[in-house]
Amino acid sequence: MKSKLIAIVTNSVLIAVVVAVSLIGFFSGNAVAASNENSNLYYSAENGSGVSLMFNVYEHTDNVYAILDALDEYGAKSTFFIGGSWADDNVDCVREIHKRGHEIASHGYFHKDHSRMNEDANLEEIRPSVKLLNMICGTEITLFAPPSGAFCEATLNACASLDLSVIMWSRDTIDWRDKDADLIYTRATKNLKNGEFVLMHPTDCTVTALPKILSYIRDGGLTAVTVSHNLGE
Repeated sequence: MKSKLIAIVTNSVLIAVVVAVSLIGFFSGNAVAASNENSNLYYSAENGSGVSLMFNVYEHTDNVYAILDALDEYGAKSTFFIGGSWADDNVDCVREIHKRGHEIASHGYFHKDHSRMNEDANLEEIRPSVKLLNMICGTEITLFAPPSGAFCEATLNACASLDLSVIMWSRDTIDWRDKDADLIYTRATKNLKNGEFVLMHPTDCTVTALPKILSYIRDGGLTAVTVSHNLGE
């Protein structure tokens, strides 16, 4: 009788833990299990041949141009995840990013919380940004990065229907919050290895830190490549 009581209590605790973890995943806006088995979700490139610096862009156009110049100086390529509302106001800059050989990808249109949207709402937010970027650059958009890293099953399924891969990151420089260029550099480079996706933004501190980051990549025998290149696409 005692052993049965222990088993019941143990099973109850396990169930409670599973439910709690599931709720945390749901309310935090992080990835949840998707019906497509997350086949279009990437946090890094498992067999990557380089390091991917990713810039999420909704502001600071002048800094975007400064980042492009730094990338050119070091012969580096990157992926720019661009918000549609910003792209609409900065068509020339978007074309310049593409002209310099960098990858253009979607960051939604109005920087919304995709984890709180159903599939139709996700489509309504993502599809216009993809169409706009396709029109501006004359290229096929294949990648989407959810603003703030917030997504759900509906996001993954919406992107799958649009033939988009959902891109997260293996390391976050948190450059949107911290203004210390040395700290940004450390977060971007400490134990950096091939296949990693490094999240950045066009902030002042990133512009300051970027040449040093690119120098570290070059001197460490690594190569800065686009996300699609890293994924072997």
